[in-house]
Amino acid sequence: MSRCAACKYLRRRCASDCIFSPYFPPNNPQRFACVHRIYGASNIGKMLQQLPIHRRAEAADCLYYEAQCRMKDPVYGCVGLITLLHQEIHDAQSQLAKAQAEIAFLNASSAQEEPPQQQQQQHPAIEPAKQGDPQYYVQQIEAILENGDGPSSLYGPSTATWFC
Repeated sequence: MSRCAACKYLRRRCASDCIFSPYFPPNNPQRFACVHRIYGASNIGKMLQQLPIHRRAEAADCLYYEAQCRMKDPVYGCVGLITLLHQEIHDAQSQLAKAQAEIAFLNASSAQEEPPQQQQQQHPAIEPAKQGDPQYYVQQIEAILENGDGPSSLYGPSTATWFC
């Protein structure tokens, strides 16, 4: 029987009931080396033993991913990547809101220029009373951007509980 990557790395005999062998196969030694560098073999073993067997593979994958992120970004790890992605989402939502306001403004401008019988059908989600008022959209967007009441804040609603 071939030793698992963990036992090869630690230079020990691989027992038949080795906690590492199902999750750190011998053909992928860098996987265990990365996780071992961040967490240590003893801590990895303790974490895996505390979990039910059906959750251990997922935990080993998560440990590997988090260890890779921690090696790339020692300060923030995977939280740095999550924060960056939340910021990109926030920026995209801001751009979308600005584009929607510009479309509403252009629709309102073209509606005022055309005679009433030739008006094009407007978007059904917008109330007819507010279709002709571009200032309404500008005020809504400014309120969202100034108050941070938009769909997500800088860190997003889901990460706010991480730091409490």
